[in-house]
Amino acid sequence: MRFLIASLALSFSLCADVHAERKVAIFIADGFDFPVGKPDGDGYYKARGYTPHGHLGEDWNGRAGGDTDLGAPVYSIAHGIVVYANNFYRGWGNVVIVRHAYQEDGQIKFVDSLYGHLDKLQVRYGQHLKRGQQLGTIGTGGGLYPAHLHFEMRKDLRVGMARLSFPKDDSVYWSGTQFINDHRKLAIPSATVMAPIDTFSPVTGKMDDSEPAEPRGFTLPGAKLPPKPLPGAVPGRYDDLRKLLEKK
Repeated sequence: MRFLIASLALSFSLCADVHAERKVAIFIADGFDFPVGKPDGDGYYKARGYTPHGHLGEDWNGRAGGDTDLGAPVYSIAHGIVVYANNFYRGWGNVVIVRHAYQEDGQIKFVDSLYGHLDKLQVRYGQHLKRGQQLGTIGTGGGLYPAHLHFEMRKDLRVGMARLSFPKDDSVYWSGTQFINDHRKLAIPSATVMAPIDTFSPVTGKMDDSEPAEPRGFTLPGAKLPPKPLPGAVPGRYDDLRKLLEKK
């Protein structure tokens, strides 16, 4: 009940501040959990991890493999506010970005968590979330990939969906698993803090110029590949494309 009342008050604050100061009051994180199989990632494994100048996030897949985790719940890793919730297409599909505030070394810091390739969006821009609250379901990026969650954590609050405009290294990104493990339980100096929003850089260039979350030819360990496409057929998923390229 207290969280509901506080959420209503914060929603009013959002309406009042978003156009004026571009800052809103958000709950300070009391800890961070994993985005699937809450709180510890039970039933999932990290098929691919974060690599600077390479894969800039983590791919979480159900242990049963294939598309068995399609439609499974995805959770906010900590208290925060939704700063993006939309279908970005471009190899991403439905994406949610949540901004979190936390205390470390006596200072209040901010971090963004991104949840990509979602099948369903269950939150909206400006919505306040608590740790472990469901924000969507695992998807395939609009049919492009085997079902999995693409998960990122960003230090730079300007990135949003404009990844091509920023360095692909530790100055911008966190290793998600390492960050979560290092911040499982946190002290809370106060209930809320003012956080900046609407900080994202604009996405420039044509639709085809934008960088997808996964490379062409992407597949996940244990993923069940679709049937071989008919000759001349346009691959519907990147793992179809990988099979075609391997035949050449």
